[in-house]
Amino acid sequence: MSHSIGVDVGGTFTDVVLRGPDGGITVAKCLSTHDDPADGIVTGVAAVLGRTDPSRVTRVVHATTLATNAVLERRGARVAFVTTRGFRSMIPLGRYARVEEDRYDLRFDPPAPPVAAGDCFEVPERVSGRGEVLEPLDEAAVARTGEEIARRGVTSVAVCLLHAYANPSHERRVAEILCRSVPAVVISSDVWPELREYERATTTIMSAYVGPVMAGYLRRLAARLAGLGITAPVHVMDSSGGVMPAELAARRAVATIESGPAAGVLAAAASGHPDVVSFDMGGTTAKTCVIRNGEPEITHEFHVGGKGSFGGRRAGTGVPIKTPAVDLAEVGAGGGSIAWVDAAGTLRAGPRSAGSSPGPACYGLGGDEPTVTDADLVLGYLDAVSFAGGTMPLFPDLAAEAVDRRLAGPLGVSRAEAAHAVHEIANASMGSAVHVVTVQRGIDPRGFVMVAFGGAGPMHAARVASRFGISTVVVPARCGVASAAGLLAGDLSAERVLSALDADPARVLTALAEAAAADLNVTLGSPGVSVARSADVRLAGQAHDLTVPWSDSPGELAGRFHARYRQVYGIEQRGPVEVLGYRARVTLSRAPASAGPAGTGPVRTGSGGEADDRAGDRTGDRAGEAFVPPREPGAPGGPRTRREAYFPETGGYTPVPVYTRADLRETAGPAIVEDAEATIVVPPGWTARLTGDLSVVLTADGSPRPEGRTG
Repeated sequence: MSHSIGVDVGGTFTDVVLRGPDGGITVAKCLSTHDDPADGIVTGVAAVLGRTDPSRVTRVVHATTLATNAVLERRGARVAFVTTRGFRSMIPLGRYARVEEDRYDLRFDPPAPPVAAGDCFEVPERVSGRGEVLEPLDEAAVARTGEEIARRGVTSVAVCLLHAYANPSHERRVAEILCRSVPAVVISSDVWPELREYERATTTIMSAYVGPVMAGYLRRLAARLAGLGITAPVHVMDSSGGVMPAELAARRAVATIESGPAAGVLAAAASGHPDVVSFDMGGTTAKTCVIRNGEPEITHEFHVGGKGSFGGRRAGTGVPIKTPAVDLAEVGAGGGSIAWVDAAGTLRAGPRSAGSSPGPACYGLGGDEPTVTDADLVLGYLDAVSFAGGTMPLFPDLAAEAVDRRLAGPLGVSRAEAAHAVHEIANASMGSAVHVVTVQRGIDPRGFVMVAFGGAGPMHAARVASRFGISTVVVPARCGVASAAGLLAGDLSAERVLSALDADPARVLTALAEAAAADLNVTLGSPGVSVARSADVRLAGQAHDLTVPWSDSPGELAGRFHARYRQVYGIEQRGPVEVLGYRARVTLSRAPASAGPAGTGPVRTGSGGEADDRAGDRTGDRAGEAFVPPREPGAPGGPRTRREAYFPETGGYTPVPVYTRADLRETAGPAIVEDAEATIVVPPGWTARLTGDLSVVLTADGSPRPEGRTG
């Protein structure tokens, strides 16, 4: 009788989900432990296991922000860059687009390159774009370069030689020589062999930068889980929503940079609605993505570590990464986002977050700066007793004190007005992310359903949806741990890509599929193993390409490209096309379960965590403790209680009914629905109802009810 575990480490909370053979779900939340994320993971896993035999766990799937944080916080390995003679300055010169606040800055300094100019090296060699050797590799020069890199104390090297995608022999020989002097060497032809030298180089550099960090972390995590008795393999969510073995994630760490957000998008795609705007608001960030016809939008190039929140496709706002990723926009607006008054007297919220330590003021862990969570508590949206399932009490007096001292006083407004302004600023910030993935890309969001999840998402979703004329918001069961639950829906997969001009498509695609199957240690043609083939196609003479499903028929392939072109750019364009590259993704489907992450299997809470008996200790360190709730439902169809909550439409604070999800049938706003892991705010002008799959559907008054599984 096998069990599966999904683990999602966020900026504030670590969520753990255990799915049993009957489809039943056990969940636990604990504060993330940033010094060593494994501490929080082990606490959460122990909580969900309870008395379950750890040897019954056959799969552990992990979504991690480790790679992202290493890039953002500049704490990866020191990397040396080796390239073809004459191209050493490619990385120091770089590419950057000024965002709005930098556009008119006369003293603007561009961000530092991912590799310092002094750590960039070049070696004599040259290969043509069709793979012909124009200049032999100078092996003696490579050896001298390796000695100099070692002398500088650099332990990780990224090698990206000109046109190595067409002929990797020089890169492989360079790696062999450098490995005599340097512990870790990453070559572009192994990471992502595509044309466009700068993007291929930065992708290789980022893999060398975060690879040692990821490898060490995954080794420690496996050892810690083994200490609990779990010997099941650890799998890691990749940026495109697939799952890879931990060993492959360590070698190709760059593919995990959007690991956490991808898991949440999978959960949103499982909602049963074809066209969805996913809205994931946690403690640190909010993320949005468009899902069309049940499939998330995927991009094959995104940017990390940049300034501004414009979505990963905005060129020049960070380091470009050439790897498949869920196409999403992210803003620094979460429950822990700190509200502050700038020098001009303007109220701001985020992007700086209080995280899990010290956390919002209301956590009682020593934080004294007001956050979005503090504002929501002051407004009455959160309940001080039932937050995090009732085992992590909040302190309203600390939230009120922080709002008064830092916001209301300096602004000369009431506490409620200041708190509501913070709530609205957070909504506007998150609305900008929705704007990026919809309106800015020519998509009318009014025909979409918003699926809201994350610990704070359901509290803000209806207000954000209203900004775009979205009239239906779906809050799925287990919304507070949706990303962790979404991990269990991911299939084991690996993708290989190759830029190849005038190549034999059948030969290239077969070789790519075999390489991807080897990454997963599976055999093509085995039960459950499937291959998806695609191609990078462009209009002849154009610079950029689009990825479309492969067809052996040139006419059908061109038709798919033209249809995709019309969808992306909104215009009809015809003409001869050319194929630049080929892709093969091999997938090993997971064994079917009686209930998926959005299913209706029994829901339990972890039995390993104890209720926090230090409710009066406002400075106790609760990081790493699991918060797992007991609930006492009220009368079916009726509210559990009523409390004062702030709604401008009603003139301020007004008594509103408070339901649990189990108690809810259908009610008009204003109302509040409290989950074990999240709180749903139903504003005036909206109606909430419970559906057969335990989703709560919010519908704007006067709009038709949506079709789909929630009907």
